[in-house]
Amino acid sequence: MLSQDMVTFETTAPPAISAAETLTLPGAVLHLYRKAGLADDSALLQDLIEQTPWRQEHITLFGKTHPQPRLVAWFGEPGAAYTYSGVTHEPLAWTAQLKALRDIVSGLCGTRFNSVLLNYYRDGRDAMGLHADDEPELGRRPVIASLSLGAARRMYFRPIQKGGNPGLDLDLPGNSLLVMSGDTQENWKHGIRRTRAPCGPRINLTFRRVLPRL
Repeated sequence: MLSQDMVTFETTAPPAISAAETLTLPGAVLHLYRKAGLADDSALLQDLIEQTPWRQEHITLFGKTHPQPRLVAWFGEPGAAYTYSGVTHEPLAWTAQLKALRDIVSGLCGTRFNSVLLNYYRDGRDAMGLHADDEPELGRRPVIASLSLGAARRMYFRPIQKGGNPGLDLDLPGNSLLVMSGDTQENWKHGIRRTRAPCGPRINLTFRRVLPRL
């Protein structure tokens, strides 16, 4: 089994999977597969929308509690609990469908993932604020593999230390896979903005490796 730092990327790929593109962002390691090799991502999207036990989480800012503008679900191996935005997620058991997706993504990244966070963006009003995936249970220099299904949405990267590089705006179409590794989470935050443009549903699956709790 490879460690989190030992990430390999294929230089060639089967016809159904595009070769990995290296994206330029100082202090980050980003690779994008524009086609992740899914046979029918539209059918998969609909299955996940209908069959996933979605949750609406809430976040408290400046003394006021607000619903997060998206729905979420957390799956993984026993013990792969994950805490972010003050909420601890105990994993639901892998489904056969999610296991198959995990195996595809793990094979591309050369990393064995033990959990996945599903984010359901119902329309253009749903979004994700700027954040870094730097929670302690992910360890240092985590590998985060982000699989997109459905409508294309724009992810934006902004530096944690202000000044200098303006960052990166990146459109993520359905059936694409973005892999963030190296020092990406230490140097950059990322998010998904709202959009007023007509926009269908999107599900983003972020595969991770949660380390055992001390």
